[in-house]
Amino acid sequence: MWLSRRIRLTGATTATAVVFSLTLAGCSDEGAPDPGSAPPDRVGTTSEAAAPSPSPTRTYPLSEEPATIPSVRSHQAARGPGWSRTDSGGVVVAKGSEALSDEGRLLAQELKLTYRGAVAARAGDVELALAGDGAAESYTLTTSGGRVRITGPDEAGVFYGTRTLKQAVRSGGSMPEGVVRDRPDRPQRGLNLDIARKHFTAGWIEDRLREMADLKLNQLGLHFSDDQAFRIESDSHPEVVSEQHLTKDEVRRILALADRLHITVFGEIDSPGHLGAVLRAHPQLQLRNTQGVPRRGAIDISQPDAARIIDDLLREYTALFPGAWFHVGADEYQALTVSNPAASYPQLARAATQKYGAGATIEDLAEGWLNDRAAVVREAGKTPKAWNDGFFSGGKVTPDKSIEVDYWTGKEIGARQPVEYLAEGRRVVNLNDEFLYYVLGEPNQFTYPTGRRIYEQWTPMVLRGTQAVPEKYSAQILGGRFAVWCDLANSQTQDQVAAGIRRPLQATAQKLWDPRQPERDWQSFDQLARKLG
Repeated sequence: MWLSRRIRLTGATTATAVVFSLTLAGCSDEGAPDPGSAPPDRVGTTSEAAAPSPSPTRTYPLSEEPATIPSVRSHQAARGPGWSRTDSGGVVVAKGSEALSDEGRLLAQELKLTYRGAVAARAGDVELALAGDGAAESYTLTTSGGRVRITGPDEAGVFYGTRTLKQAVRSGGSMPEGVVRDRPDRPQRGLNLDIARKHFTAGWIEDRLREMADLKLNQLGLHFSDDQAFRIESDSHPEVVSEQHLTKDEVRRILALADRLHITVFGEIDSPGHLGAVLRAHPQLQLRNTQGVPRRGAIDISQPDAARIIDDLLREYTALFPGAWFHVGADEYQALTVSNPAASYPQLARAATQKYGAGATIEDLAEGWLNDRAAVVREAGKTPKAWNDGFFSGGKVTPDKSIEVDYWTGKEIGARQPVEYLAEGRRVVNLNDEFLYYVLGEPNQFTYPTGRRIYEQWTPMVLRGTQAVPEKYSAQILGGRFAVWCDLANSQTQDQVAAGIRRPLQATAQKLWDPRQPERDWQSFDQLARKLG
């Protein structure tokens, strides 16, 4: 890691600390006495009035790092009063950094300060500035002279600096003296929310965005189409939309808030499985075996109309969601879970050989479906994502390398060990179902994840089970998302879900920002989390 561990003074450096203390207290002239100490003995002096007594000067202990979640990666301690809110203090932006006005106004509102715009900072102020050429989302927060200055190369970094300040004030009442240098370990850090199986209100989702922003999370995935329901208003195919759903105006409101909080929201239309809601409106596209028995949620990808309707929806929603990604699913296609797919679904086997030649299999047809849907997403200027069990090996068709692999399991049909995907040069995002899956009702041997287990045992390198992949693949692991799946939707209310995921999400945020062994033990982390709310 490019930042050093947090600076600590040990007993071996006591003498240096004393000199440092004197310098910061204002006694930088060599040989000058400490104005806060007693006057030196005067050998041979007979009059106490020979020299005036110095006025007492307050000295400060060496500062400690601010208490935040995630913790800061580096804090250079110093002696001084730090920064506390005063009635005369305000939030300003440096001239030339007016793009930070939204960040400035939000921080001023949160700390109950006045926002004064692009004016010179004065005592008691917080100043925001775009400056420096550090890593994306990095920032430097300097507390000195009764002021705070937060700088970063981009708006997101400065915003994260304001989150550090906000949490420091909440946890300790002030921002400690010194310099924080901070940046995330992984570029993708987020929450995945299943709003298809369970309807969540727009207000509830907006509350999660605010919590995510304070944790420096930057991605929200919305799984809004599944067997149970299709939950966002559609203009191209209104017949597929469920009664309880988000309107497009509500989605735009969510997207606008997310943009102000530096969170990218992307949608997911899972196919060729998990399409029950779409198939209820289009039963002629349902996959059926030779006996005419329908396969739940599976669309018949041998039919040209199957691709047409899914591509209509992909084009509609890639236009609605402005972010850099869109998810095309690809997991758990039920045609591949039977003992002899070609015998059960001969129409798929025929379509495979017609499209890809002799020897092509239904796996090849499914892989071609994935590539074709990914191409639609790329045409919209976005990076496609897909679940790892939709990537097969050894066939005639190879999944496109531009598709990001959301790795969640090694247990499903077609799923492989994480290293196999990485060895192919693929970019992977961690959604390890052993740690990061909050499945309502705990079906199929799932148990609700705990913050403690994530905090103590998980890192982005632990993609499956509890075993980390080799360090040489680290650059290919883009980050991770904590996932809420609503298999048994009525087992928890919205409020219960919010409470249940709070601590695990905080722990996930900590390990995505800084995967090193935390300096706080779990009990200390839990106490801090309770204080921060």
